[in-house]
Amino acid sequence: MYPLLRQRATVIRLLLLSAALALTACGGNTRPAPPPAPLAKPATPVAKIRVGIALGGGAAKGFAHIGVIKMLEANGIEPVVVSGTSAGSVVGALYASGMDAFEMQQKAFALDESSIRDVRLFSGGLVQGQKLQDYVNQLVGGRPLQKLKKPLAVVATQLETGERTVFVYGNTGQAVRASSSIPGIFEPVTIGKYHYVDGGIVSPVPVDAARQLGADFVIAVDISSKADGKTPASMLGVVNQSIMIMGQKLGAQELARADIVIRPQVNDIGPADFEQRNNAILQGEKAAMAMMPGIRQKIAALQKQRAAAQMAKQAPATTPVSDCEDSSLRLSRLWGGKSKCEPTTH
Repeated sequence: MYPLLRQRATVIRLLLLSAALALTACGGNTRPAPPPAPLAKPATPVAKIRVGIALGGGAAKGFAHIGVIKMLEANGIEPVVVSGTSAGSVVGALYASGMDAFEMQQKAFALDESSIRDVRLFSGGLVQGQKLQDYVNQLVGGRPLQKLKKPLAVVATQLETGERTVFVYGNTGQAVRASSSIPGIFEPVTIGKYHYVDGGIVSPVPVDAARQLGADFVIAVDISSKADGKTPASMLGVVNQSIMIMGQKLGAQELARADIVIRPQVNDIGPADFEQRNNAILQGEKAAMAMMPGIRQKIAALQKQRAAAQMAKQAPATTPVSDCEDSSLRLSRLWGGKSKCEPTTH
C-alpha cells in the first residue's frame, strides 16, 4: 500500500513540475498579463459652464430685464458675464456692479424720469444724456467697466463708420450713454475722435459680445418692438420702431447664435412708458420661468458633454496584450495543447 502512495505522490510532483515548465515555455522572461486599467478619473474637476446674459434694447421695456434676472437667480442660475445694448446696458451695468435683482428693482421703483433726461433746446430739443451718464456712474460707485464685479460689454454704434463698437474698458456711465443714444432723440456721444449712437442699430441683442467675454452658454433677452401694423403714438415710438426695423434681420442672425432666447411680452409697453415698469418686470419674470426647464436641460447637457470630453482626453492609452502574454494560452499547455508562442513546424 505504501509503495502505491509514494508512486501517486511522485506522479503529482511530476504534474506540478510539468505545469511550472509549461508556464515558462514561451521564454523565461515572459511577463504576466498586466491588470486591467482602472477607470479614468479627471485629474481636475470639470470646469463649470460659464453662463452669460445678453440684454437687448427697448427703452422703458428694459425693466423686463430685471424680472428675468430675478427668476434666474431664484433658480440658482447666475450669469457670470453680462452684455447690454441701450436699455439693456443700463440694467447690465447695475447687475455687473454687484447688485442683485431685488436691489435693481428697488432702484427702478425709485427712479424719477427727470433724473435721467436733460433736454437741450439749442440742439433741437435733443436729450444730452449727461444726466443718464452721471446716474449710472453714481449707482456703480464711479467704477470703470474693467473694475466692475462681473465682466460687462456695452455695445454702441460708431456714427462715422456704422461699425459695432464693444466697450469693456473706461467710463461706465459714458459707455452706457453712448449705447443708449437713440438717433434723433439723444445727442451723439463723443468719445475720443469718434461719435457714438444707439447700439441697437447694429446689435439689438448683443449675443456675440457675451461670447467674446468668455460665455459658454448665452441667455439672450429680446424686448424689441415688433411691428403690429399700427403707427407709433409718439416721436420716440417712431424712432424706436425704425431702429428695430433696420436691425431686425441682423438681430435675428445674432439671436440664432444664442443658446436660449427669452422674449417677455412687453410689446404693449411704450418706449417712454415708465409708469409700466412694474408690469415690465412681471413680464420678465413670467417669460424667464417659462424657459427655465429648457435652460436647465441645455446647461446640464453641455456640462455632461464637457465632462465626457475631459474624461476621454485623460484616459491612458492601452497597449494590446500579445499572444505570448495571454495566460489562457499558456495554461492550455497543461492540457497538452500547442501554444501560439511556439514556432510551428511543418
